[in-house]
Amino acid sequence: MAIFDDYAAALLRLEEKAQLRKLMPSFGVDFTSNDFLSFANSDRLKSAAISAIERGVPIGSGGSRLLRGNHPEHEALEGEAAAFFDAEKALYFANGYLANFALFSNLPSRNDLIVFDKLIHASVRDGILASRAISVGALHNDSNHFDALIRNWREQGGKGRPWIAVESLYSMDGDKAPLAELAGIAARHNGILVIDEAHATAVLGDGGKGLAASLGSRENFLILHACGKAIGVSGALLTGPEVLITYLINRARPFICSTAPSPLMAALVREALCMLSEEPQRRKSHARLVSFAGDEMVRLTNTAPNGSHIQPILLGSSARANTVANALQKNGFDIRAIRPPTVPNGTARLRLSFTLNVDEQHVTEMLTCLARTLEDTQV
Repeated sequence: MAIFDDYAAALLRLEEKAQLRKLMPSFGVDFTSNDFLSFANSDRLKSAAISAIERGVPIGSGGSRLLRGNHPEHEALEGEAAAFFDAEKALYFANGYLANFALFSNLPSRNDLIVFDKLIHASVRDGILASRAISVGALHNDSNHFDALIRNWREQGGKGRPWIAVESLYSMDGDKAPLAELAGIAARHNGILVIDEAHATAVLGDGGKGLAASLGSRENFLILHACGKAIGVSGALLTGPEVLITYLINRARPFICSTAPSPLMAALVREALCMLSEEPQRRKSHARLVSFAGDEMVRLTNTAPNGSHIQPILLGSSARANTVANALQKNGFDIRAIRPPTVPNGTARLRLSFTLNVDEQHVTEMLTCLARTLEDTQV
């Protein structure tokens, strides 16, 4: 229909730039998911789901948490998560996007400043756009720039509270934020440090508690833990000071006006937290696999690994990223091209994700295929 011509034209432009997105089913050997510890299809979580249903846990919540949707499984999860992550209080959201949007659109006030890392997740950016606070992007992982931006704001008359927003492990680059330095900056400026642990939770830190666990328990932290990645279920847990969590329950429309997450999912997240404590061998096996993958990257592709379970292979153009990804897919490896605007222009890439859904032989076979494909597609 002619009435939709502008949408069709926009899609055509994306296709011409090799940036048109299409939904694809999972297939082949998994080098793309965030199921880092292979929890999602585990027998233990399957059994926990059956047991929860048998004891009467409903699949749907039936309403928002403030109406009839609040279930004992939600509250039990939040209490156990607060204890597990050494926080005063936790709040369970349906997903990390909703949690970040609720946080940033409600907690920072009109007189506050939000300083966010320029590579931070879109959910944080969208929450900031809905905020009344002033916001400014800092150079990626440059703690001095974070500090300078806050000092400049104060010198220009800023009277409120600074908020520092970072990911502990960046989802597309696999590098770690300088959390200790940022925590010091937040303390010096009487600010709040918000840490999205989405890709570190369950994998990194003491007992899988995330990278912020090494900083100790501090009253000026808000930390987001994803439940749909290494934890293997769905949802997200926002942990932090009780007063801020309670404020969100009372004021955050993304929480108040949303149907509550499935009580069954809450029960399964509870089980996954038990698995983290009771099955430490998963994390050890995963760390060995990541180390092996790093050695193989050097041997086979002459690429320096970053030491993370998320390894980008920068290819520059979207067209080349698509070509390399398609070649790997034809050889049975589920690897996707990551293109702008998800990543900055000129940095289209493959995002290799190392999970316990593969073994060392899979890694070697994939990297051998990648090395051959990169050589064949040199520009």
